[in-house]
Amino acid sequence: MALLTGVAHAADKVLIGLAIPPTITDGGIYAIADEMGLFKAENIEVETVVLQGAGAIVPQVLQKKVTFGFPLPETLLAAYKTGEPPLPLTYVFNANPYNSLELAVLASSNIHNIKDLKNGKIGVGALTWGTIPQTRAILRSVGLQPGTDVSIVAVGVLGSGFHALREGRVEALNFNSTWNDLLELEGTKVRRLPYPPVFANMIVNGFLTHQDTVKDNPGLIARFGRAYAEAVIACDANPKACVEAFWKRTPQAKPAENVDKALADNVEILKRRLALVVRDAAGKDRIPGAFDMDIIRAYVTDMHKYGEFTTSNLPLDAYFTNQFVTEFSKFDRPALIAKAKALP
Repeated sequence: MALLTGVAHAADKVLIGLAIPPTITDGGIYAIADEMGLFKAENIEVETVVLQGAGAIVPQVLQKKVTFGFPLPETLLAAYKTGEPPLPLTYVFNANPYNSLELAVLASSNIHNIKDLKNGKIGVGALTWGTIPQTRAILRSVGLQPGTDVSIVAVGVLGSGFHALREGRVEALNFNSTWNDLLELEGTKVRRLPYPPVFANMIVNGFLTHQDTVKDNPGLIARFGRAYAEAVIACDANPKACVEAFWKRTPQAKPAENVDKALADNVEILKRRLALVVRDAAGKDRIPGAFDMDIIRAYVTDMHKYGEFTTSNLPLDAYFTNQFVTEFSKFDRPALIAKAKALP
């Protein structure tokens, strides 16, 4: 009827709260979505805002000041108290179905495993970061006591954190894999310390929304998630176009010199990340947005075991849903890939 009468519906505004500034691996997804008109095709206008860690995002989603938050799940899970109703929040899209967080040390150091961090310092961006509960639990899992055997300190994001590691003010950085890749591109070789399997397999980021949105506006969730899933696959199909779209949208990220080398380096970083997001360890295509509840339950059990969650009996069915997963995949994947590959 809108088409027949010439009346267009105004696009739905979607505001996303991020915990850290976007880099090529996440910012590139939004950029390619804009470049290809993927959000526009779903009648959505997307904006992002950077907040101070997951601890700041959850209240914003709870108060409906942002449509979706993009926090690590630990903040939400740790807030649950036995006997009380869960917060009215739900993860609706699994955007990072493997643990991209790392503990990275200088390759020249004598630190080869997490136990070797005893009497050292781990740098994080801010003490509000949702990574910290997981990091404490990992330390306890190898017999180290956070605060006594190992300190967790704020060093800032990206460059300021890199500088802290180079200067020896911290022995390790608890950054994501992309940031550690960027550090190496700057000429500083690092060693990633192996995580225990339960922690290595846990999801990192997903889109969190208020349960009122799930109830009152499920179509918005389906449309946003579908466009986001398309953008991820488009970036995987043509990472060069994804990098260039990110630079176009974020001019300050594009270097003034050695552009060809920077482009090649960024393409490689993006390919590494998306290979794990789009496909599983066996190389099989993942189902966009789907949560593996068995992995989450195993993780919750260990987080309780190592003192971060007050109970292992968390209301996971309230906090995570796969009800929109079928909608996220309702697009012509081969046609999308062909369109992305055709981008210059």
